[in-house]
Amino acid sequence: MNRTNAVVIGGGTGAPASIRTLLDMGCKVSSVVAMVDDGGSTGILRERGGVIPPGDIRKCISAMSANYEGILARAFRHRFDYLDNHSLGNLILTAIADETNSFPDAIRVCEGLIEARGHVYPSTLHDVSLYGLTNDGVELEGQAVISDADCSMRYVSLHPADAQAYPSALRVIREANFIVLGPGSLFTSIIPNLLVPGVVEAIREAHDRENDPACTLFVCSLADMQGETWGMNCYDYVDALTRHGMRGLLDIALIHRNAEASPMASGVFPALTDYSDARRYTKGRRTGKLAHVEASDELVHKVKELGVQPMVRDLVDPVRPTWHDREKLAKAFREVLAVCHSRQR
Repeated sequence: MNRTNAVVIGGGTGAPASIRTLLDMGCKVSSVVAMVDDGGSTGILRERGGVIPPGDIRKCISAMSANYEGILARAFRHRFDYLDNHSLGNLILTAIADETNSFPDAIRVCEGLIEARGHVYPSTLHDVSLYGLTNDGVELEGQAVISDADCSMRYVSLHPADAQAYPSALRVIREANFIVLGPGSLFTSIIPNLLVPGVVEAIREAHDRENDPACTLFVCSLADMQGETWGMNCYDYVDALTRHGMRGLLDIALIHRNAEASPMASGVFPALTDYSDARRYTKGRRTGKLAHVEASDELVHKVKELGVQPMVRDLVDPVRPTWHDREKLAKAFREVLAVCHSRQR
């Protein structure tokens, strides 16, 4: 079997889980990253310097590091809590982009600095903002505001809507034979990439090509801890992707359900573990309880009715219940690739 050529589409803290897992599996890995971040260190740099948002790019570069726990990689992730909580990686990316007048050049320099095992591409180099409409009819502006919304989102849109895609990002998507969306924030990390003109078309070109068509996988979130997806179940996640351009383009949705008994023959696990009594979170101005994304048999069947094959597995890290366990994720990825290869035959 040829080496898998994988592209991870997303950003934030979720995409690095897929990036590191695929690299450990020996895949050739690229990452296409959303450019709508306007919170924290990145938000300050955008507001004061008018720079291309470096934060999600920095996280994905870091995930590519040949020695993730080495001193340079750790320094790249280091935050200065006494300097607006800026990360060193954000400052380095911004400084090199200023010196070279090229954000892509800054990315390549930083990849070399930490010996990245793959490449990271912004989905666009244009100055873009995210707008959204909640399910209760409230219009919101800005990635950070949408992320911390009081109600889940119905739609998001990119402004300007005609922002030009970064050509290299489109190229790596077209060339991929495994396209992974997520995990991560659905409306603020994954979908914003799909809103850039040309990205969905590139996915379609890879997915529908006659020879070696790409397998497309969505990795659903484990836990509901953000306003943008508050109360959404696994079907809602997949449905949102289909409504934002991915209808007919998703092959498999990888969905978490905790296994407290032996898995049934179908591969669906019968039990959920509720962490809500034990763990609380603080997100922006809100504090609340964690809840796992619901994945009942009925909801899983509804996912299948969307034309997407659900694959339900226990994926949670037993120590960090909002994180995917990378060994479990790797096992699931291998299953997905085996299914896709069997279909192609």
